[in-house]
Amino acid sequence: MAKLKSSDDIQMMRAAGRLAAETLRHIGQFVKPGVSTEEINTIVHNYIVERGAYPSPLNYKGFPKSVCTSINDVICHGIPHPEVKLNEGDIINIDVTVTLNGYFGDTSRTFYVGNSIPADRQLVTETAEESLARALAVCEHGVRIGDIGHAIQNYAESKGCSVVRDFVGHGIGKVFHEEPAITHYGRPGTGMKLVRGMCFTIEPMINGGDWRSKMLKDGWTAVTPDGKPSAQFEHTIALVGEGIEILTALPDDPIALRARALGAKVVWPQLV
Repeated sequence: MAKLKSSDDIQMMRAAGRLAAETLRHIGQFVKPGVSTEEINTIVHNYIVERGAYPSPLNYKGFPKSVCTSINDVICHGIPHPEVKLNEGDIINIDVTVTLNGYFGDTSRTFYVGNSIPADRQLVTETAEESLARALAVCEHGVRIGDIGHAIQNYAESKGCSVVRDFVGHGIGKVFHEEPAITHYGRPGTGMKLVRGMCFTIEPMINGGDWRSKMLKDGWTAVTPDGKPSAQFEHTIALVGEGIEILTALPDDPIALRARALGAKVVWPQLV
């Protein structure tokens, strides 16, 4: 069962979501050729800690770093390392989660490294971004989780891409991962019904080839089985009133703006 959040809970999650969004925006300026993923980790860690919060991935079930950095064919949970450096033409997903006053805010996006991005990497990135916008556009009280998954899967497959099934979005609040599980594929009208007070992430991972994943020996890093690129975007949302708040969206967030253009009833978080 999903744990519904009170208005006080959601207010606290607004602050955590805002910090996560600001952290992700801050790190974007450092995504350049030659920068190591360890440098990205250090910058993210310091930015969060200096603002009185904790980088949630650090020591979570043994994860050794403060942020996930997933490059090219890495689907998710890439571990920062000083010898892994960004190259011109790479894509990198940076997944930021903060714990602020006991509440979690979770967001990610895929960045281009440099200006000469191969077409297959552009395709999965643009498809993942639009998939998230389309998923947000269907979210409101009374729809079902299958409606979210269908919106993502239908669009991604129309672009010749595939949807990863091994990893899902999740409920969030005072707990990092809780019910409900948000699958990024599915059939309309199926699955748990969404109701006001639910808070969860939507984080479609889109592959350029096979939808399956392969786990590396470190037990964390998931890669595509065929070496083709993978991209991901993520927001944390709360169901409120007749629509949603995107708790990890800043006012000019392009995915939130796109979701609204697609018909989403989006309310930007208001911090009191």
